[in-house]
Amino acid sequence: MNGLHLIADLHDCRCDPARLLDAPGLETYCVDACQRHGLTVVGRLFHAFRDASGQAAGVTGTVVLAESHLAIHTWPEIGAVTLDIYVCNFSDDNSARAQALFAETVARFAPACVERHSVRRGQLVAA
Repeated sequence: MNGLHLIADLHDCRCDPARLLDAPGLETYCVDACQRHGLTVVGRLFHAFRDASGQAAGVTGTVVLAESHLAIHTWPEIGAVTLDIYVCNFSDDNSARAQALFAETVARFAPACVERHSVRRGQLVAA
């Protein structure tokens, strides 16, 4: 269970707004980015949402990694993205890979404001 969980809320994303609606493009980017940073992709699922009138309304996607996962959710109507990257460090310390992937992915959306959280997982705290 020992690992690193990086979480971010990206506000006022200044990237091309179409990027927040493009499920196939986000999937390609996320899979390629994970591989570029030395993580092992074992699965993926990206879903484009539609509003009642059939207009594109955001994307939810996940890349399942041998090391754990990347999850992303977009809210184009408010220019926002949530990002979640978790890596386990069972046989190798993947923390640097996760941090590099996280930084690259945050930068891709050019947010004006970022709320970041980093959680060390799986370490017992002495009582």
